[in-house]
Amino acid sequence: MKIRLAKAGLVLVLGIALLTVSSGLALAQTIALKGASQFDEKHAFTRTMRRFEELVKQYYGKPIEFELHLNSELGLEKDYFAYMSQGISVDYAIVAPSHMSTFSPSAPLMDMPFLFRDTDHWNKVMEADALKPIADQVEAKADVMLIGYAGGGIRNLIVNHPIHNAKELDGLDIRVMGAPIQTRIFQAIGTAPTVIAYSEVYNAIQTGVIDAAENEAAGVEQMKFYEVGPNIVLTQHAITVRPLCFSAKTFRRLPADLQAAIVKAGREAGAYGRHIESTEDAQRLARLENEGKLTRVPFSERQILLERAEPVKRAYAKEIGAEKVLAAINAIQ
Repeated sequence: MKIRLAKAGLVLVLGIALLTVSSGLALAQTIALKGASQFDEKHAFTRTMRRFEELVKQYYGKPIEFELHLNSELGLEKDYFAYMSQGISVDYAIVAPSHMSTFSPSAPLMDMPFLFRDTDHWNKVMEADALKPIADQVEAKADVMLIGYAGGGIRNLIVNHPIHNAKELDGLDIRVMGAPIQTRIFQAIGTAPTVIAYSEVYNAIQTGVIDAAENEAAGVEQMKFYEVGPNIVLTQHAITVRPLCFSAKTFRRLPADLQAAIVKAGREAGAYGRHIESTEDAQRLARLENEGKLTRVPFSERQILLERAEPVKRAYAKEIGAEKVLAAINAIQ
């Protein structure tokens, strides 16, 4: 009797042990991916990455965990890109093209003013994979994949007086970002650009050092630029492109069905991000105008600005080896 009980106890212990081991193996096999965002849950970039996570889970259909670090907990976008390139700390993030320029000379083309004729053209370019040569270069040089394209913030002029046409724009003292292509294009359209630190723009307009700056609606609201430049002149000179990136080193370690889910989810999440950011950009300006904080000023001669900018765009594309990319973008109707 005692022997039978002992055997039964042994079987029970072995069963529990096997169950524990199998459970441990299952847990060990659950893949975990880490993301990073400079912003909180409300920001369009964070919401785009949350959508990416949801879609991957849906298409993969197996246990997978995501850990998204918010509010610059893991640094800034340039850090995320470096981490993804090395295959450490961050597996996915949205990163501005400027942070890719060390690896891909052609990447900054995505941020060039007047690259797109309008929002419809911008969206068609994203859907047509016209940026694929740049994505291929980034992957080859940095080992980071561009799996989707978010963005959609429309940049306009922030001016201390109304401007309606190209003649009124001539000679306008305006702050631009530090990239040389920004200065060259704003000179080409007739303004007098100067590089000033972003944190100093408000005071520079307020004290008359400059008359204008340029930004998208989120920046206008965050920095309260409307207090010193209440006229938002609708030049729509840039529409942002913000790639959703994924570490290629991480990607190669994943099973094929998860790789397929990531590629599909990245493309769809990018489209989702473009929709929410472009929609909310217009809504934000409308709300600020309804609150009496700014006035949206129609610009009647945007085509003239496009024509003035075109030679500079072509010369810049040639310099960075992106002539074919620019031609493909221009060809999309």
